[in-house]
Amino acid sequence: MRVWRTATQADIPALEALIESAYRGDASRAGWTTEADLLGGNRISQAMLAETLADTNQQMLVCAAEGAELIACVTLQKRPDYGYIGTVSVQPTLQGGGLGREILARSEDWLRQNWGLTLARMTVIAQRPELIAWYQRRGYHDTGETAPFPYGDTRFGAPKRDDLYFCVLEKRLAA
Repeated sequence: MRVWRTATQADIPALEALIESAYRGDASRAGWTTEADLLGGNRISQAMLAETLADTNQQMLVCAAEGAELIACVTLQKRPDYGYIGTVSVQPTLQGGGLGREILARSEDWLRQNWGLTLARMTVIAQRPELIAWYQRRGYHDTGETAPFPYGDTRFGAPKRDDLYFCVLEKRLAA
């Protein structure tokens, strides 16, 4: 049985471990969302998570398995004209089983129901075409906009390439 809820400060250590395992290091290679070939270092820190949870314009949703182990999470941010979806994370050994689709559906519902938003946006590293394609199959489209990778900001990892940037994807949410 899975339980969805909003994250609390007590979840921070487990959230850090989950997000790191989904994106970085050898553990991330068990799934398909790894960024280990593109970035080293940390994906997130406990301090960054604490900032997110303290921000009234942000919310983290978590999914816990039986026994309360966190197996998935997502960060939602209220922006003036849209909701930003980020840090979509699924435990690597559970990737490919539909949990990512469930995260998106719950995120989109949350943005509509709690903030009255009808547009969702996200950024995805352009060098991850398989991930962009996955989001496109779920109704997101490439806006043609890009955003620079934060080179020099070690909070976001240690780039292994000098050509990283983000594609901006968006989806209209049904009212």
